[in-house]
Amino acid sequence: MSGRSLKATLEALYTGRSLRHLANDPLSFCHRYADPADREVTALIAAVFAYGSVAVIKGSLERIFDQLGRSPARFVDRFEPLRQSEAFAGFKHRFNSADDLRALLWAIRQMRQQAGSIERFFARFHDPRAETVEAGLNGFSAAVLHLDYRTVFGPTGLDADSSFRFLFPAPAGGSACKRSCMFLRWVARPADGIDLGLWTTVRPSQLVIPVDRHIERIGRLLGLTTRRTPDWRMALEITAGLRRLAPDDPIRYDFSICHLGISEGCSGKSGPTCRKCPIAAHCQRRSDG
Repeated sequence: MSGRSLKATLEALYTGRSLRHLANDPLSFCHRYADPADREVTALIAAVFAYGSVAVIKGSLERIFDQLGRSPARFVDRFEPLRQSEAFAGFKHRFNSADDLRALLWAIRQMRQQAGSIERFFARFHDPRAETVEAGLNGFSAAVLHLDYRTVFGPTGLDADSSFRFLFPAPAGGSACKRSCMFLRWVARPADGIDLGLWTTVRPSQLVIPVDRHIERIGRLLGLTTRRTPDWRMALEITAGLRRLAPDDPIRYDFSICHLGISEGCSGKSGPTCRKCPIAAHCQRRSDG
C-alpha cells in the first residue's frame, strides 16, 4: 500500500474518534475542567499514573481527583505535605505509593511557584528549533527529580531507589517515555475535541509518539518500525514514519491508532476483530502477535 493510501486510512480513523474512545482514556479526566490551569495540572497527574490496565488507571485517578476537588490547580498551589501528611492515606497505584503522589503534588506546586506554569517550567529546557522534544524531556525530567522533596520523604530527600523516579523517566536512559510523551501530546497538540491545545512552547511537529504496547504492536503491523524493543529509538522510528504522512503534526494519529487496541480489541493476531478493522488492508499480521 502506498503512503498516500495509508494516510487516507489514518485520516479516516482520526475522523472516526469518538467520545466512547475518550471515556476509555485517562485524558478524559482533563475534560472535566474548563480552566486551562486545571487542565494542565490534571494532564500531568493523569499521564504519569497512566500505566497498568485501563480499569486500574481510572480507579486510581478517580480517587485522586475526588480529593482535588473543583480546581486541581488551586488544590496543588495550597498543598502542604507536612500539614496534609494524611492526605491520600492508603493510596496505592501498582508500585507507586501515597508518598509518591504527595511528592508529585509538591513537585507541581514547586514548578508553578518557580515558573508560573508547568509549560514555562518545561520551556526552560526545550529548544523550539529542535527536531523533537528529546532534549527538553531530558532536562525536564532531571529538573523535576532535583526539586526539594525533604518535606515529603524526610531529611535525605529523594532516594536513588525511590519509586517516585519511575514517574519521570528520560530519553537519555533509553526509556520510550510513553507517559511523558503522552502528556506532551495532550497539552501541545491543537485542541480538536480530544487533545487540549494548551501549550504554544512545543510545536506539534516536535512531538514523539507515546509507545505503549498497542502502539508498539500496531506500529509493527503497519510497517512503521522493525524494532522489537519498545524504547526511545522505537518511538523515534515510528514518529519518523508518521512524519512522512503528516510533517507538521506526526502524532495526530496516536489516539486513534492506540484505541484500535484499547477500545476495539486489536491483539495483533488474526481473528474476528480483523474483519471490521479499518486498517486491515495495511496490516502485516503475524501469527505470533
